[in-house]
Amino acid sequence: MSAKFAFICGDDEFLVSDRGKAWFEEETKGITDELSKEVIDARGNNLDEVSQIVDRFIEAIQTQSMFGEKKIVWLKAVNFMANSQTGNAKGTLELLEHLKSVLESIDTEAVSVLITASPVYKVKSFYKWCIKEGDSEIIDSGKDGTARIEEKIQKTCSDLGIKISQSAIQLLNDKVNGNNRLIAMEVEKLTTYVEKGGVITEELINEMVPNFGEGDFFEATDAFFSGQLEWTLEALNRHFFTQTEARPLLGSLQSRNRLMIQLRILKDSGELGTGFQRISQNDLARIFGKFREHFDEDTSKSNLNVFTQNPYYLGRLLKDVNHFSLKNLIDFQIAFAETFEAIVETPKDPIAIFNQLAIRCLGD
Repeated sequence: MSAKFAFICGDDEFLVSDRGKAWFEEETKGITDELSKEVIDARGNNLDEVSQIVDRFIEAIQTQSMFGEKKIVWLKAVNFMANSQTGNAKGTLELLEHLKSVLESIDTEAVSVLITASPVYKVKSFYKWCIKEGDSEIIDSGKDGTARIEEKIQKTCSDLGIKISQSAIQLLNDKVNGNNRLIAMEVEKLTTYVEKGGVITEELINEMVPNFGEGDFFEATDAFFSGQLEWTLEALNRHFFTQTEARPLLGSLQSRNRLMIQLRILKDSGELGTGFQRISQNDLARIFGKFREHFDEDTSKSNLNVFTQNPYYLGRLLKDVNHFSLKNLIDFQIAFAETFEAIVETPKDPIAIFNQLAIRCLGD
């Protein structure tokens, strides 16, 4: 027995909606009546809004197409299946039970239904029912989100006759702190700027893409670990032209250096030989098997455990590791600790402190 509806969910609303868009476009091919294609915004902030959304959805699937064509209805961006005050409200749970009975009675010859939801609380009975009864797909941004967004970026650029490298994609991801919606917006901006036949470079991304969230200091950090003193000093000046707080930047340098130290050890031990230009997920899993005993069971992303990192990101760091010996990197960590003390003592002059740090570490 075929499913009565399609259900796509995940932890990243952008990826879920993007996959839903592809489904909707495929299902509506050949349908000429625009009234037979209906998208309902399902973002409800309170019980009253959720009730209105459910009512609109029920009306949409029960109203026949004017010209006899099959109707396609997309209940888009459902947010009341989350672990939230609205999602957990008794009234919402009752509405979801009502929605379940409506979905069970769908005439699939007359209407095709898609529900996309993010985030979802997986203990909810309605969620479990949708997974079991619907044609369901769960999108895990941690496992396949990177591949999906990379594929989308490459296709967008290719369609416009523009090239973008893997390292440029990773830098873009770093600068927007992994926010896939922001990545898509920035790619659209970059492809508008670059002419057909052009290339989106790392330099262009650094110039045109602002920094967001935890990624606020990536240019200065990238510059430092490139080993280029002049670029580092310029990046520091740009940073402190708009920023006054020094500690987050120092934290970014320390975090990157912890990963660099671990990568340097793996290279020196022969696990990442001179032939390694990239690190695959299989490489990472193989090496982790050898060193698992030295790490705890926590697999959440941490700069204290190189094996929790994205392999593409580590591959980007790998080229910078070649600039420094293990002693250099340990000396950097000591210098960062001393810089922290200097910031505490002289908090009003961060640019001078960081310039001294750069010259000390990168000067000949």
